[in-house]
Amino acid sequence: MIDYIAQGSKPRERWRIGTEHEKFGFNQRDLRPLPYDGPAGVRALLEGLTRFGWKPVLEEGKPIALTLDNCNITLEPGGQFELSGAPLETIHETCRETCTHLNQVKEVCTELGVGMLGMGFQPKWKREDVIWMPKGRYKIMREQMQRKGKLGLDMMLRTCTVQVNLDYSSEADMVKKMRVGLALQPIATALFADSPFIEGKPNGFQSFRSHVWTDTDPDRCGTLPFAFEPSFGFERYVDYMLDVPMYFVYRDNRYIDVAGQSFRDFLQGKLPGLPGEIPGLGDFMDHLTTAFPEVRLKRFLEMRGADSGPWDRICALPALWVGLLYDDVALDGAWELVKSWTAEDRDRMRVDAPKIALEAKVRGRSMRDIARDVLALSRAGLSRRARLDSTGQDESHFLNALTEIVDSGKTPAQLKLDAYHGRWNGSVDPIFRECAYWKGPVPAE
Repeated sequence: MIDYIAQGSKPRERWRIGTEHEKFGFNQRDLRPLPYDGPAGVRALLEGLTRFGWKPVLEEGKPIALTLDNCNITLEPGGQFELSGAPLETIHETCRETCTHLNQVKEVCTELGVGMLGMGFQPKWKREDVIWMPKGRYKIMREQMQRKGKLGLDMMLRTCTVQVNLDYSSEADMVKKMRVGLALQPIATALFADSPFIEGKPNGFQSFRSHVWTDTDPDRCGTLPFAFEPSFGFERYVDYMLDVPMYFVYRDNRYIDVAGQSFRDFLQGKLPGLPGEIPGLGDFMDHLTTAFPEVRLKRFLEMRGADSGPWDRICALPALWVGLLYDDVALDGAWELVKSWTAEDRDRMRVDAPKIALEAKVRGRSMRDIARDVLALSRAGLSRRARLDSTGQDESHFLNALTEIVDSGKTPAQLKLDAYHGRWNGSVDPIFRECAYWKGPVPAE
């Protein structure tokens, strides 16, 4: 298991960028979340996208995902529509991939009367208004979530994120990137904060999606304080994963519920759900996907702290982290910025960022000021990477949307709250018109 993760180490020339982004589908007629079946449902959308060469992935005869050229389209539990992008060399390629995907989705959605919205949390509808997708692992997770934190079902049904997956060259490189990523994840949360509503009303947070993760499942979420201990490395992360309770084992095309049972017991053939059976590497690979820390280690690092957002802000998230982590000078500068922060400092940022975003403080400095320093480091790192597009631009311009947020001091959540208390007259319905990825018919009031 240790060797499996260690084999993710790659020389710099093989480092890639994998961007994942989720969005809420809604019926443009009544703004409701999409069901799985029906003429304006998720299944119809998946089937419609096959015209572009996407191949369906079936579970019990139903399409639950699509695959094409190292990309996957997958469904989150509440039908949130996700692109898991291919491992690409530049943010320019990520931008092209994103635009191609969203233009394809737009073509099919327009025929179905469906819109797509990028936000961190469903702003209007209740849990019971959201239809569960027919995926076996979600049934098991759903039952286990109800035994843990209070907001696990909200995480499954009503949140959307954008994240980036990045490589490391060695164990030491992984450790440094993990520590910087964990320490600065609240900065990303603050910059991308875009989930201030729940069931049509302000919820008291700027990133309610981020807050949801603090009350989802303490056994598999959090900031991994052990990552800052001197002994941290691949082996320590595997030890952590062995203590994360299991969800399922996949056998013969079905998910077997072993929720709450121990992978350590599984290694010894003592798993109550499968007595006498020993796991294979595939079981460990599955298990790695069931932990949800702020930065997740597999054969790459996943940066998981940002709310989903509009089309033109998707590529800002990979740009932020590539600039910081793929340039040695920027990475050193980022570590200098955070290395003196204590566990208490990091925990306080993790609690405050979802609520007050850029106004939160650490060591007497506001997150807005820290974010300004972080963006300067990232911008310089992207400039030194010097990956140019056909017009001669490097990747640093993808940070412009974040620079505007820092310069104004207004997060996307604050702008929406201003509109809610102003021109929207206390309604969140205009979000589905003004903030959707494309405009559709205006539903009757």
